[in-house]
Amino acid sequence: VENVTGGAGGVGMTEGANADPDGYTVTMITVEATFLPHLGLVPFAYDDFEPLVQVAFDPANVAVPKDAPYDKIEEFLDYVREHPGEVRVGNGGAGGIWHLSTAALEQAADLEFTHVPFDSGAEAIGELLGGHLEAVTLSTGEMWAHIESGDLKPLALMANERLDVLPDVPTFQEIGIDVEELGSWKGLAVPKGTPDEIVSILREGFVQAAEDEEFVTYMDENALNRVLIVGDDFKAVMDENDKYFGELIPNLDITN
Repeated sequence: VENVTGGAGGVGMTEGANADPDGYTVTMITVEATFLPHLGLVPFAYDDFEPLVQVAFDPANVAVPKDAPYDKIEEFLDYVREHPGEVRVGNGGAGGIWHLSTAALEQAADLEFTHVPFDSGAEAIGELLGGHLEAVTLSTGEMWAHIESGDLKPLALMANERLDVLPDVPTFQEIGIDVEELGSWKGLAVPKGTPDEIVSILREGFVQAAEDEEFVTYMDENALNRVLIVGDDFKAVMDENDKYFGELIPNLDITN
């Protein structure tokens, strides 16, 4: 495994997209592959990859401190409507998935937040616990230790269904807010043009790995929401995200 950092994954995914299509370079691609191109930040498109298998999906989770005056998402949203622009919501970086998720919620629910970007989700959580924010939008996995300790209250998810690890936390769709299922997904892919025989071998191998007991246990214990979406079905997820972000991002005035 070679970790190539930078640009919200854009540097590593660029290398992966430009690698020889011989099966010897597999890239862990993320949801950023479908929106960084719309921001003008990378020289590749999501369909420069041949998807193998998606292995995780972490829906956006809106959370508040344990001493916040609201226990239900409806109470929080009512407060936001009564105080437009006053509620500060932290995220893991301007133009990142958690910023875009919060912006999508603003549009769907006719709200106005003040977006506060940080270099990482951990930094945003620290500022929230320190009383400098009213809420954060991040993944459940990033907040899991603080949720387990009771320091954070998760209020609602941008997902089609509840998470097993948070059975009491509703989705926004359940409360009548028609916001897209949004969050951070992760999957494996090879460069476009990789021979079908090689794609088939790699896909079968990674499906077996994703079903391995050790991997399943690790994902479950860390609230990383393991999924298994293979081949064309994974491609359909990418297609849908690309279309959605292509419509959302031009309205946010954050393109490069």
